[in-house]
Amino acid sequence: MKKLLLSTAFATLALPALAADLKEMTDEERAQFRAEVRAYLFENPEVIMEAVDILREREAEQQARADIDLVTQYADQIFNDGYSYVGGNPDGDITLVEFLDYRCGYCKRAHGEVAELLETDGNIRLIVKELPILGDASVLASRFAVAVKQVAGDDSYKAVGDALMSFNGEITMPALRRLGATFGLDMDAVEVRMGSEDVTAEIAATRQLAAALAISGTPTFVMHDELLRGYLPLDQMQLIVDEKRG
Repeated sequence: MKKLLLSTAFATLALPALAADLKEMTDEERAQFRAEVRAYLFENPEVIMEAVDILREREAEQQARADIDLVTQYADQIFNDGYSYVGGNPDGDITLVEFLDYRCGYCKRAHGEVAELLETDGNIRLIVKELPILGDASVLASRFAVAVKQVAGDDSYKAVGDALMSFNGEITMPALRRLGATFGLDMDAVEVRMGSEDVTAEIAATRQLAAALAISGTPTFVMHDELLRGYLPLDQMQLIVDEKRG
C-alpha cells in the first residue's frame, strides 16, 4: 500500500509540461519541477514518512539477510565451541544461543522468560555465552561464572548464573565469595581459576565471535539460523521457535 501511494504521488508530479529526463530539462523546467515537488510534499507530508518507513523496511531486510550469512559463516563457533554451557534439552531440535552480561537489565528481564520457554517447550537446546560489556564489575562476574564452570561443572555454573542474574547489589569479590559459599564451592580453587589464562581465553574467544557477528549489546540471541538483537518477550520467542520448526 505504501509503495502504491508513493508511486501515485510521484506520478502526479510528472507533469506533461516537464521533460521526462531531468538531464534534458531546461533551467526553467527544472525549477518548475522542483517547485511542484516542494509544493506536493508540503501538501502531503505523510509521503515523506511513508518513504522513510519503506527505507527502514528495506534496511531491516538487508540486515536480516546479512545476519543469516554471518550465522552460517560462524556456525561452528556459535553452536559447537566446546566450552560454552549447554542446557535445556541437549538433544533439542532447536538451539537457542544467548550472549549475556550479568549486569544487563534486559538480560535479567529475559532470564526468567528464557527459563520458562525451555521448561514449557521441552525441546530446546540452550547455549550460554559470556559477553561482559558493562564495565569491570561485569568482567568480574563473568570470570567468576566461567571459573565456577571450569572448576565445579555445569550444574554449579547454572546455579551461580541464576543467582547472578537475580543479584541486585554491587558485584565485588567479597560478594562473590559469599555467593560461592552458599553453593558450597571451593572458593580458593575458584579464585585461582578466575585469574587463569583458561578463563581469559574463553571470554576473549566469545568477544571475538561477538565482534565478528557485529554484536554490540546484550542480550543477543541466535535462534537456529537467525540473529535476534535485543530483548524479546516470551511470546515472541515462542513464535520464532514455532516458525523455525515449520
